[in-house]
Amino acid sequence: MARYIGPVCKVCRREGVKLFLKGERCSTKCVIDKTHGGAALPPGQHAHRRAGKPTEYSKRLREKQKARRLSGVLERQFRRYFKVASGQKGNTGENLLRILETRLDNVVRRLGFAASLAGARQQVLHGHVHVNGRCINIPSYQTKPGDRISLIDRLRGNFYVKRSLEHAVQRGLPTWLELEGNLAEVVKKSSEAGALEGVALAGKVNMWPAREEMSYPVNEQFIVELYSK
Repeated sequence: MARYIGPVCKVCRREGVKLFLKGERCSTKCVIDKTHGGAALPPGQHAHRRAGKPTEYSKRLREKQKARRLSGVLERQFRRYFKVASGQKGNTGENLLRILETRLDNVVRRLGFAASLAGARQQVLHGHVHVNGRCINIPSYQTKPGDRISLIDRLRGNFYVKRSLEHAVQRGLPTWLELEGNLAEVVKKSSEAGALEGVALAGKVNMWPAREEMSYPVNEQFIVELYSK
């Protein structure tokens, strides 16, 4: 399975914005925050020479690249998602983002079971994630309303899972997702690594996500215009 394994900070610099590919670490240790003048230069020795006014094509390309890198998919798969989205009813751009948002690895991240998309992808690939009681090890698996997403029991005492859940509960979950039972209250009151023992690490997809609750700060219309040429 092909995937990008290079330095992710270089990707953020290329797009000029934080993509939070390292999770909470991007809020404290980010190369973009250390730049002068308020904007990060693209990677490369001669980046300052290439800086200039972007063309209309460049603006659309950058939006597509930003969405692709946020979702962690490569170009061929992204084009296939666009083809599926264009064949569905409604706005093609929103359909595309909905497909990316409801991928299993992204749902695991939004529920707070992992701090980053890479961490969520690893959990899925290692067989730690169940959907409706079945082990699913495909990160691109498309979830739908009514699906129950759960982690295996062995991860209840995992420090990183607990810390990720704490950050997610503090931020607040989108309305299209919810944690099962009293898990959110347990996370709020927990103060030690083993405090999640005895509760189910599970959540549910309530509905299709609305555009304002999707984790893709991109102009989807630019992506549609790029692929429609």
